[in-house]
Amino acid sequence: MSFSRGNLRFRAIDSGPADGEVVVLLHGFPQRTSSWDAVAPRLHAAGFRTLVLDQRGYCSTARPRGRRAYRLSELVGDVIALLDSADLPAAHVVGHDWGAAVAWGVAASHPDRVRSLTAVSVPHPAAFLRAMILSDQLLRSWYIGMFQLPWLPERLLTSHGDRPERALAAMGMTPEMIGRFRSEMVADGAVPGGLGWYRALPFTSPRKATARVRVPTTFVWSDHDPALGRGGAERTARFVDADYRFVEMNGASHWIPEERPVELAREIIARAGG
Repeated sequence: MSFSRGNLRFRAIDSGPADGEVVVLLHGFPQRTSSWDAVAPRLHAAGFRTLVLDQRGYCSTARPRGRRAYRLSELVGDVIALLDSADLPAAHVVGHDWGAAVAWGVAASHPDRVRSLTAVSVPHPAAFLRAMILSDQLLRSWYIGMFQLPWLPERLLTSHGDRPERALAAMGMTPEMIGRFRSEMVADGAVPGGLGWYRALPFTSPRKATARVRVPTTFVWSDHDPALGRGGAERTARFVDADYRFVEMNGASHWIPEERPVELAREIIARAGG
């Protein structure tokens, strides 16, 4: 399906039982809708319909210019526009990596539109910020500062040598995932848009970004994630005023949807069905 918001046109993959409860799946960086390919069929088998959004900056017809165009409020607005376009009063919302940050934002600012939340890898924003001060999270997040630089991150990530591959492999990506990065991000010109999310951070309202969540929530985190440490994971419960479940996946890296699709689908189904 496709829908418009302003002068941007988005694409979402609508699949599964037409009469099933809807689960919105939000990808992170540097990935696109294919990151959910192993999870969505398992949700369909359980009776859920999925909407997998190709998000702002990634979708070729939704790549605005300027850092402010990628503020969290705009990313959240895109998800609400998706629900409106599909004529859905509410849906279960699932996000991984940056998609989790958007999912937290949707749940905090539009709780009436979120039946349940499953956030994967990225903790609640307030927990993340506290972890930056009280744990090793600041060291783990060094790349956020580097991504603020003009043109250099694009050049590094799209270079023809093996530097991008080595960096992504160090983060736990498999050769197959790196190949998808080359085709879906680099070849399709999506890298600048994905970096725009990081570059908009200085323009995001801290109050809105760290608002408490009041919808049933599951947070899934992996103990071998090089980017996101235990500090934020263990603090997240403090910022959810609803039924909350913390799931730790032992031995998995950051890329939970690809590495542990069976377990992740089971947790999404448990949350959405419960």
